[in-house]
Amino acid sequence: MPLLKTFVAAAAATLITITGAAAQQAGGTAGNPYRVMLVPADGGTEDGTKADFKPVFDAVTQTTGIHFDIKVGQTYATVIEAICSDVVEIAWFGAASYLPAQQRGCAELLAVDVNHGTSTYYSGIYARKDSGIAAVTDLKGRSMAFGDANSTSSFVYPVAMIVAAGLDPATDLTAIRMTGSHANSLKALAEGQVDAAAASFDSFEKAINQGTISAEDFVVVGKSDPIPNPPLAMSTKLPQEVKDALRGAFNTVHEAPGVSPEMIRGYGGKQVDRYDATVTDAMLAPALVTLSGVSGDLRASILEKAGN
Repeated sequence: MPLLKTFVAAAAATLITITGAAAQQAGGTAGNPYRVMLVPADGGTEDGTKADFKPVFDAVTQTTGIHFDIKVGQTYATVIEAICSDVVEIAWFGAASYLPAQQRGCAELLAVDVNHGTSTYYSGIYARKDSGIAAVTDLKGRSMAFGDANSTSSFVYPVAMIVAAGLDPATDLTAIRMTGSHANSLKALAEGQVDAAAASFDSFEKAINQGTISAEDFVVVGKSDPIPNPPLAMSTKLPQEVKDALRGAFNTVHEAPGVSPEMIRGYGGKQVDRYDATVTDAMLAPALVTLSGVSGDLRASILEKAGN
């Protein structure tokens, strides 16, 4: 599949940023914790993505004695290669970055967060209210910021929305900026560097809550279909008893004594009801359909324009 080959090539290109050799697998003890890497959904800062997930990992440690060392990858491709090179045992992906790792035989699902009975979220395209952009079709002749090219909700789904509106992003947008994250794209929009930006609704809401942007200044010009929540995944090389222990830990952590509801956090740092460790790859089927529509050639043409 061309799209998968493109993702794999991008991930392989970042190998030198991680390590030249596979590290010894960790054991989950305080001295040898399981290594976790998160995709940089909100900029990849210590007070961003890492802080979003630290509470739930701390809760698992508190209730099971399993320890974790959490880091944030510089790019989505870095995280793909990290789990495929045995540099980490656990990773947090979007659907667009999990699928290449799963198809390479590196990763399998661990758990996904559930809130109000659902495990879905939304991608959006945003513009300033004074821009005159009221619909996705109005993006013709305008500039736009996307996040990481391996991101489900800051690239794949927004591109699909633009194509569904009858536009070709590579020719109908006057300029394209690849910013690397949702937060950076929203920042570029807020500073007037672009006319529109792509990001998840979770990231948009988080930026508003943090005061980075003002809700009164922006309009949502496009909202995606429901997207499967970004899953936690684990290395296929872990022993089965370890996989079972991790799934059991995340599946029950919300019920554990001493764990407060505020510790059960998901994407964007939002408090969620629980984690579901019975999730299967079939959950990602809707995302796979959208991924197949954003072909390797289309993706390549967008990245080429962004590089000019």
